[in-house]
Amino acid sequence: MGEAAIPEFSLALFEPLLGQVFRIGDDPHAVDARLVEANNLREAQGMGRLSRQFSLLWLGPHEANLAQGIYRVSHPSLPPLELFLVCLGPVADGMRYEAVFT
Repeated sequence: MGEAAIPEFSLALFEPLLGQVFRIGDDPHAVDARLVEANNLREAQGMGRLSRQFSLLWLGPHEANLAQGIYRVSHPSLPPLELFLVCLGPVADGMRYEAVFT
């Protein structure tokens, strides 16, 4: 048996998952975080050309302050992904984490 194919990263892959919970990291230190934003950076930058640049923003619990780095990110509808996440800091509802795809 072969390994599951890794999907091509695109904004369209993640947009249907907005509002859903992802698992970040490996047990026993894994954190559940809700995908709260999926942004098309091409439009935000106003470049007006076809691009796959986008960012994803998750919201996790306040007590989970993951350092910037590569984490396994899991969701039931996707194979596990290894993503570079940056902690953007706290907001009223929790701690924010961002992945940028260029």
